[in-house]
Amino acid sequence: MDLSNLTPAKGSVKRDGKRLGRGQGSGKGGTSARGHKGAKSRSGYSKKIGFEGGQMPLQRRVPKFGFTNHNRVEYKGINLDTLQIIVESKKLDKVDMDVLVEHGFASRNTLVKILGRGTLDAKVDVKVHAFSKSAKEAIEAKGGKAETV
Repeated sequence: MDLSNLTPAKGSVKRDGKRLGRGQGSGKGGTSARGHKGAKSRSGYSKKIGFEGGQMPLQRRVPKFGFTNHNRVEYKGINLDTLQIIVESKKLDKVDMDVLVEHGFASRNTLVKILGRGTLDAKVDVKVHAFSKSAKEAIEAKGGKAETV
């Protein structure tokens, strides 16, 4: 092993063909394979996202309507019948975020709201972020507690 036979690691050097703009003798001098004039021939050119060569871009042609509230709070809804299935299958008397995450009904960072579809037959204490009015009444009617986190 000596300095005369050192080579870069395989795959570490990527040179695509001839170097551009290194004089007429290189075969890629002059315009450096960029053609004549126009934005693409100039240094510093970068295509803007959505640019369609001066044609009206798609995001400006498509009509827009409605309103998006940026302060909206999104909840993952879990109905009473789903809650009943969880309680029956797992033999639980308390349901909180840890239980819902553990059994795949919610993820760690989601906000959960219990909704009123279905019936609840078991007494269960539920501790989540929100309840609908009917769900809260149904839980409390069976002797359970509906607590918000």
